[in-house]
Amino acid sequence: MSETSGGRLPTTQGDPRVQDVRERLQAAHRASAAPTEGAAAKLAGQNKLYVRDRIALLLDEGSFVEDGRYANAMAAGLPADGVVTGRGTVEDRPVVVIANDPTVKAGSWGARTVEKIVRATETALREELPVFWLVDSAGARITDQVEMFPGRRGAGRIFHNQVALSGKVPQICCLFGPSAAGGAYIPSFCDLIIMVEGNASMYLGSPRMAEMVVGEKVSLEEMGGARMHCTVSGVGDLLAHDDTEAIELARLYFSYVPDNWRQAPPAYHPEPPSAPLTDATVPERESQPFDIHDVIDGIVDEDSFFEIKPLFAAELVVGFGRLNGETVGIVANNSMVKGGVLFTDSADKASRFIWLCDAYSMPLLYLADVPGFMIGSEVERGGIIRHGAKMVSAVSSATVPQICVVVRKAYGAGLYAMGGPGFGPDATLALPTARIAVMGPEAAVNAVYANKIASLTDDAEREEFIARMRREYEEDVDLERLAADLVLDHIVDPADLRDELLKRFRYAAHRDRHFAAKRRDVPPV
Repeated sequence: MSETSGGRLPTTQGDPRVQDVRERLQAAHRASAAPTEGAAAKLAGQNKLYVRDRIALLLDEGSFVEDGRYANAMAAGLPADGVVTGRGTVEDRPVVVIANDPTVKAGSWGARTVEKIVRATETALREELPVFWLVDSAGARITDQVEMFPGRRGAGRIFHNQVALSGKVPQICCLFGPSAAGGAYIPSFCDLIIMVEGNASMYLGSPRMAEMVVGEKVSLEEMGGARMHCTVSGVGDLLAHDDTEAIELARLYFSYVPDNWRQAPPAYHPEPPSAPLTDATVPERESQPFDIHDVIDGIVDEDSFFEIKPLFAAELVVGFGRLNGETVGIVANNSMVKGGVLFTDSADKASRFIWLCDAYSMPLLYLADVPGFMIGSEVERGGIIRHGAKMVSAVSSATVPQICVVVRKAYGAGLYAMGGPGFGPDATLALPTARIAVMGPEAAVNAVYANKIASLTDDAEREEFIARMRREYEEDVDLERLAADLVLDHIVDPADLRDELLKRFRYAAHRDRHFAAKRRDVPPV
């Protein structure tokens, strides 16, 4: 009995040509089974795992079936042509895996590397399978550029297939090392990018190239390091300490999302919240900041909140939680950071998350405590109107069940961006601490009566006038009046909010998913 996949030599001698093929295949198999001694030492020095060890951590034991292991086997020093592709299962759910091998020419792409990746994405498209990208690549091999770059099955086809996969199946990227030049677009087309601090980087041009072309001297970390992308650019979603944590985060994220757009997310055993939501959770004074995570923890199942982009635009919190074991997407203003005001980055962060939830049929819960969008020349020059419109577009076009809860204040276009009544939510609820208005009472009185206030020279008279106008304004937007005028569907005590949400999401589960008849929208991106 013999194995031609890299195991034992045959016990009997037959045709010498067959024997020669077997020996060469076994040598090729061994070459891609483990790193060389020098490569292993380099990986250890970088605190990295070997590509096959990464795959073993990700997939259920014994489930991996590899394709194209002998790619470029006849070329020296290119085992599997630097990428491992195949299929396996994660918690018994079938997936496609595409993993660069940084010990082979720094994980660079050759012609067969590209062909293997293209074939793997075609499998994912054909069978609607989730894709895990384990990226650690220096980019294209210049020596192979004619074969791998420009053609119909060249590197561009990878990106084309990724766009076709977007919204059809989850694409999850663990970035363990570089993702350079054109290869940097692979993570950017994924739903989630987890970057390993100290090792992961993304950049279109290296620091050396930036110095040569534009005269800029910059470090790799400043140019495209993991922390920069997770805090400044927003390209990265989660920051991991090492390869193991990155893979654990990828598996955890996968537990919230469905296999593809046709299926529902997996459901789990219901758990009560970690702490009850009470009247004391939300301060009554709207000027007093508090951590919206306390409200989230009082609503979702215990320890079930999975936050996305926690280090980027932290004035807005987005992530998945479980309500009675089922996934719900949460978009929440956090007054602890910049007062919860919406900026261009927070609008970007919200828009993409809303699109993600809508693509994979995950209901959306908006927790509004928002003074509105930021004002001033700097944000206007940065396109705050365009970015805000993008967020409003995402909210408007989402067809999954949506519930807006006004936790405290919802002023101006902030109400619109947080799924307010005009955007067809399944319900608009409010806590007793809520206020809804075009703007806060202080700003409103100053805006309407600025000339009158300036004309009053007596301090006491001026203060009395301002106080009276504020009282009138607050009476005009009284919470009971808003409920009486059907702006609000219900006013809920904090202790009852979770049960109210469970019922309403259950009833909304079969809502019509049609939005508008057209080819597509033209978003203000």
